[in-house]
Amino acid sequence: MDTINITLKVWRQKNNNDKGRFETYKAPKISIHMSFLEMLDVVNENLEASGIEPIVFEHDCREGICGSCGFMINGQPHGHKPRTTTCQLHMREFADGDVIVLEPFRAKAFPIIKDLMVDRSSFDRIIQSGGYISIRTGAAPEANVIPVKKHKAEMSFEAAACIGCGACVASCPNAAAMLFTGAKITHLGSLPQGQTERYTRAQNMVHTMDSEDFGHCSNYAACSVACPKEIPLEVIAQMNWDYLVSKVKK
Repeated sequence: MDTINITLKVWRQKNNNDKGRFETYKAPKISIHMSFLEMLDVVNENLEASGIEPIVFEHDCREGICGSCGFMINGQPHGHKPRTTTCQLHMREFADGDVIVLEPFRAKAFPIIKDLMVDRSSFDRIIQSGGYISIRTGAAPEANVIPVKKHKAEMSFEAAACIGCGACVASCPNAAAMLFTGAKITHLGSLPQGQTERYTRAQNMVHTMDSEDFGHCSNYAACSVACPKEIPLEVIAQMNWDYLVSKVKK
């Protein structure tokens, strides 16, 4: 069977001050080869044809790279399939007759813009507070000029895979952003080029994170499980270490 009939229960909310409510829409004859966002495109076309305002959701590359898309699908960020972003989730992962519940990411630091779209600019402000390095511009140096230990390179590469989608915050019972912040700190702090601002970076980014109304980590570990890029929990430990050292290096 190449098509399925599903029912969507979608959270509709005009803005962050609106109360919001669930609305139910039928989605018949959906191709199992469609991505989840392509399915929503079809649903929106039918809604517009019926004079109903389309469902608002965020997206961009639709290749699992940019981190723009993301909402709760049946209570899980990006849906039930591990290591998958919303745009890379396909309808073959669902069965005929399924009822699928769609909600925005729920966090005080992610105010709702409309329907399934939330404002994640708090992440941008965390990066702006320290996510950079001091290095001379110009021609790129030869690759082997600056030696990097293998385990450090691997740690940095793992952390750099973070796409900032916000699934870690949405899955955390406390809406903490420590996996995201830890990934950004570990990515740069593991490399020789990132040593100049290493500890001021940790201090500034952690302080900004705390000021953005995120919750505190209680080692629940749901963040790493929900992360589509499998960012390891070790980045949180590295962030905590760098932050502690930053309090001594004044």
